[in-house]
Amino acid sequence: MAERERALAPPYGGVFVARAQVMSAEDVHRATWRMAHEIIERNHGTEDVVIVGLQTGGVWLAKALLEVIETVTGSGVPLGTLDVAFYRDDIGLRPVLPQSATHIPVELTGHTVVLVDDVLFTGRTVRAALNALVDYGRARAVQLAVMVDRGHRELPIRPDYVGRNLPTRRDEMVDASPEGVVLGDMVRRSAP
Repeated sequence: MAERERALAPPYGGVFVARAQVMSAEDVHRATWRMAHEIIERNHGTEDVVIVGLQTGGVWLAKALLEVIETVTGSGVPLGTLDVAFYRDDIGLRPVLPQSATHIPVELTGHTVVLVDDVLFTGRTVRAALNALVDYGRARAVQLAVMVDRGHRELPIRPDYVGRNLPTRRDEMVDASPEGVVLGDMVRRSAP
């Protein structure tokens, strides 16, 4: 995240102010279906595929992708969640706030892991996730699925499946959810 965003984000008192909706709920739904079909096609089915959603933003998208994959293929795929708070490289720069427990339902060795997040920005969260995944086995491959790729990469990380490429200013914020994708700003909360 950008330094400005770190300074304004909670628990320091920042609040997200929406400016424009760039994807509707229907757009998100269509993108999810397209991405799920791409995952099935690229992996020649879903045998040995594990979906892992990053806490907290990627979990809703991972569940949505899983639902579509199960509808299309008629078979289940293991679903995990991953909190990377303690694997981040900015622990000294901002507070460590573990969001939720990590749950990886299977040993990852030999599986293709589809790592899922809502918004890809600098790539640092994905780098932390790659480090965390090693604790659960040596995956055959790791693929990345994101609803929004907003650019501004600081690391050589590129998604395999993208709902939408959305060029942004570095100081803008993107909020992605099943209800849509909204572009906005973080502003300081007024003193009471």
